[in-house]
Amino acid sequence: MLPKTIIGKLQANKMVFRHLLETCTEEQYSFRINADSWCLLEIVCHLLDEEVEDFKARVKSVLWDPNQPLKPISPEEWPKERGYLQRNFATVLQSFLKERQQSIDWLQSLENPNWEQTVDHPEVGPRSAKKFLVNWLAHDYHHIRQINRIHHAYLKFSSKDDLTYAGKW
Repeated sequence: MLPKTIIGKLQANKMVFRHLLETCTEEQYSFRINADSWCLLEIVCHLLDEEVEDFKARVKSVLWDPNQPLKPISPEEWPKERGYLQRNFATVLQSFLKERQQSIDWLQSLENPNWEQTVDHPEVGPRSAKKFLVNWLAHDYHHIRQINRIHHAYLKFSSKDDLTYAGKW
């Protein structure tokens, strides 16, 4: 897939996230499928942090200075470290959507980037700018699937109805 196509899909996903999340009530964005799962508030906080500190930062790093080591991140620790559950859902969602638009604007402004340029990732070895870009899109799809799963589970929980007629989940 061409980087231009991936960038277009990242832009389209901005609207997908907005439409999936902007009308959530507090009960919805706090709902957990089980004790070990994330709620929508945690997912939105994660998306914002990943947008700023992971994918965009790493694509920039590879394109601009591939000889510099990547800044370490710890997304598994961020929910507790950064108090995700104490944050305001609407504010974080708007911040994420704003950051996504800034990412898209930046990506679209690049002139002849070397997408094949690599950096040595300390855990997974050499990674190209394109590989980070493709995984950025894959990360979106992962969380879109996760958000839909939560919406489905919340509908089942709140309606107390049998949802099997809708199709096998």
